[in-house]
Amino acid sequence: MSSQAPLRKAGRSPKAGVKLIQKTGGNLILASGVTITMLFGMVLVLSLATVFIVGSPDPVAGLAIALPITLIFNIAAFFLSPYLMDLTQNWLYNTRWVSLAEIASQSPETAKIIQKVCKQKNLTQPRLGIIDDQNPTAFTYGSFPNSARLVVSQGIFTYLDDDEIATVYAHELGHIVHWDFAVMTLASTLVQITYLIYTFARRMGRNGGQKAKDVAGNLAAVAYLFYIAGTYLLLYLSRTREYFADHFAAETTGNPNALSRALVKIAYGILEEAQTATEPSRLLEGTRALGIYDAASATSTGTAYRISSEPEKIGRVFLWDMFNPWGWWMELNSTHPLTGKRVRALSTYAEQLGLDIEFDMGRIVGEGHNLSKRKLYGNFFFDLLLYSGETLGLAVGFAIGISLSAANPIMMIACALIGLGAGILLKTLVRFPNYEQAENLDVLSLMSDPYASPLRGQPAKLQGKLIGRGDAGYAFGSDLKLQDKTGMIYLRYASRFGPIGNFLFGMKRVESLVGMDVSALGWFRRGVAPWIDLIRLESDSGTTVSSYHRFWSFVMGFGAIAIGIASLFVSFPA
Repeated sequence: MSSQAPLRKAGRSPKAGVKLIQKTGGNLILASGVTITMLFGMVLVLSLATVFIVGSPDPVAGLAIALPITLIFNIAAFFLSPYLMDLTQNWLYNTRWVSLAEIASQSPETAKIIQKVCKQKNLTQPRLGIIDDQNPTAFTYGSFPNSARLVVSQGIFTYLDDDEIATVYAHELGHIVHWDFAVMTLASTLVQITYLIYTFARRMGRNGGQKAKDVAGNLAAVAYLFYIAGTYLLLYLSRTREYFADHFAAETTGNPNALSRALVKIAYGILEEAQTATEPSRLLEGTRALGIYDAASATSTGTAYRISSEPEKIGRVFLWDMFNPWGWWMELNSTHPLTGKRVRALSTYAEQLGLDIEFDMGRIVGEGHNLSKRKLYGNFFFDLLLYSGETLGLAVGFAIGISLSAANPIMMIACALIGLGAGILLKTLVRFPNYEQAENLDVLSLMSDPYASPLRGQPAKLQGKLIGRGDAGYAFGSDLKLQDKTGMIYLRYASRFGPIGNFLFGMKRVESLVGMDVSALGWFRRGVAPWIDLIRLESDSGTTVSSYHRFWSFVMGFGAIAIGIASLFVSFPA
């Protein structure tokens, strides 16, 4: 671990347990109730429909069969899932189950917090686990609060101070007190059942008469829509519960600033460990939905902390989280709120407690309100459509083709291909603008840009060192990690020979490039995680690597249009 100046600590409330007004995260009970009710309703409806498909002659009998099966399946999953998780933990991560005394030896305040919460909430002490992995994370699971498991990685003790560790444990205890793991276990099971029904209906549609196939096809379509809707409900519920666990930690410890600090330092720890990793972290990947922090979003926050103990500089990275509409869009697909939003909520709790705020989110919010609304929102809805340009072009072309198909049925295929090609080309032109005037920038400057987009690439030049593969652990991975004086970023490579070229480049070239000081030219993008689509690498020794992200997009776009036009000529010969 590289040395890092500690963040300034603004202090804590002298009296923990003060009730704090929560304005962020919505209503936990309402979110849980609505989510579970809707998901259970979806499962019940689809279970009944499945019974009808297999030919039940009596709808009442179908209900009598479907309802117990649905309930039994969910109840079994609810009670068995903790034990299955225990087996998985031991097998994948070699979890050590430890005593409270061992926790106290590494973090005295944490032991006091555990005892305090268990006494106040009349809880049995959770089963405490430690995973010998330096990637900092923490999570909890179980069926009931009195049989919960609370597991952290050793990295929590490595990267965090005592008071910060205590807030992490308090956050996880909040999940236990709120029955979060029980609700999420049930909700996850319901979503999975919809997918199982979708799969079953698709298989049923391959057999039987035409009527049975039509019914099965309709059921499969409805089940899949329910599965998608259920997934987004589950993600929303997960984000809501993270806000409430943060709130519980702030109330319990009287130290919301420490949890803000912990989130930033966890991101930093994940970033530090990634730089020396020879393979992806199985722990972070396997517990991504359960963990206190989404590892995919660690790069920007971790980079800011890496070079500065000034919260103002770190806070600028949060502008994108709070004000960029792409941040809101990307968050819809995440189990965790964006870090900037969590830190902002924790800052309001610090204000309520009369504390100084370590991350001056008020100033950051003020700066955010002065951002150009035209630059933020002017092209967003068009960009959102263009983000799925291929699908949109195909759909529009197909619709036009249907309207013209009376003259010739081949028009549907031809117009769909032309629409597909046009969508690809238009998206490519927007994604990869002219890079001749690319500026010399650094990683932190790019990540502090509140207007950054995952679609509209920003041409940029970076000077730094190649420190490893972007997809660590894959022996033939073609992507790279670039480290400059301010942080690390992933470089995505694209061969002009497609996937085969990427494979050969990863097999023959990447290993020889690692360790080189290089100049990198590419298009910067930011989603939940930032990256650069590489154009060219140049080393001091004269080595040059060219990447061709636009090449295959143009080939596919023009190719689809050419095939579409050719099919029209074939169908309407001269």
